[in-house]
Amino acid sequence: MSTNRWYLSSAPIVRALVHLCVPMAAAMIVGAVYNVINAGFVGSLHDSAVLLAAITLGAPVLGLVMAVGGVFGVGGGALISRLLGAAEHEPAKASDIKHVASFAFWGSVIVGAVLGGAGLLLLHPLVSLLGADAAAAPATGTYVTVMLAFVPALAAAFCLEQIVRAEGAARQVMVGLIASTIANVVFDILFILVLPWGVAGAALAMGLSNVGVVIYFIVWLERNSEHVSVSPQWFTLAPAVMKPVFGVGVGELLQSSFLIVTSLVLNNLAAAYGDSALAAMGIAVRIAQVPEFLVMGVTLGVLPLLAYSYGKGDRHRLTSALRVSALTVGGLVVISSATLFVFREHVILAFSSDGSVLTIGVTILTAQLVAMIVNGFTGLLTSLFQATGRALPAIVLSLAKGTLFIPIVILGNLWFGLAGIIWSLTVSEALVFVVAVVMWLATRRAINRGLAEGSTERAEEALEQVGA
Repeated sequence: MSTNRWYLSSAPIVRALVHLCVPMAAAMIVGAVYNVINAGFVGSLHDSAVLLAAITLGAPVLGLVMAVGGVFGVGGGALISRLLGAAEHEPAKASDIKHVASFAFWGSVIVGAVLGGAGLLLLHPLVSLLGADAAAAPATGTYVTVMLAFVPALAAAFCLEQIVRAEGAARQVMVGLIASTIANVVFDILFILVLPWGVAGAALAMGLSNVGVVIYFIVWLERNSEHVSVSPQWFTLAPAVMKPVFGVGVGELLQSSFLIVTSLVLNNLAAAYGDSALAAMGIAVRIAQVPEFLVMGVTLGVLPLLAYSYGKGDRHRLTSALRVSALTVGGLVVISSATLFVFREHVILAFSSDGSVLTIGVTILTAQLVAMIVNGFTGLLTSLFQATGRALPAIVLSLAKGTLFIPIVILGNLWFGLAGIIWSLTVSEALVFVVAVVMWLATRRAINRGLAEGSTERAEEALEQVGA
């Protein structure tokens, strides 16, 4: 048994969580730091306001591409981890896991190519839909054009990240993502500062660095993975593969889509209150990202462990992993929220000395910290649903995030003005958490029944269907 698989199968829970979650959180934080650096490169150019606006307007396109990668990556990764656990009872059939990996990878590439091609054909309407005015339209069109050319690579990179993590290879994922970030910075310097390519250079740098990630993950899997392969020869459209992958992945797509809509609605409503409100919101989001990424490192990092334990039929390990993860999430949100709350004014002043920005920013940061507390536990329950193949609860939570937030923020704006907008996210996240707890209580019996039945029969049936 490989070292990575040992962490999933039998390593002490705390040690397994450190192995899976710390690299995940580190990679996410490095990515957040890169976003700031990238904005700095573009901001150093002439007419930087228009160029920065182009990158901001193009962000929803990138979010949609990542959502496509998530459909195949999160859904496929969860199924791979479950089958790896189940394969402990049927080692000879573990090679059928390759069908899942190949379907997920090539599915993301094919769908990414279709979306990229459609986007290029409909470029002008797309730029208008993103909200670019006459001044920002040319730069936005340039940025989006280059990005769309790399959509297959962008979607595949995100998908492969989940597939590699499914084997417990969290350190390899961290190495790949950090190396990609470093390459992105190097390309930024070359294409933006040395060569005057502006936003086209920024998009090209992102695209090429993701091509490098794809190559790195594929080479690592082919050289080091015992069961996972993305070779086209393993590609299949068997229902036993497609149904669980899409069942979990659709929830990820809906969640990402609603996040894009939420961001657009929030920005448009806040814009009516002036530049200070938008600036304060941007600062508070960047500050809150660090503890949020630490929490997400746990909630996303533990998913392969939960899925493996469920597939293996190991009730004790699944329960222990869930309990320790919940305690870790609770500790992180309490410590980080309390620390940032105490020093909230000093932290915001590090970004802006404007008095109005400080006043609004303190309120926004407080609201986000409260929201983060419940959101962390919602994320953990979502990972549990995905790990155990419970597609309906994951989809319900994804729908709840969008359908609750939009009416709440609109009514909050009408009734309470800017304060209503600021606290709308907190209120909606609290309600989503209540929905998550209700869904967890409703599915506990089914999850326990699946564990009690043992995984041997389920593994045989699933793997035979996968290989059909």
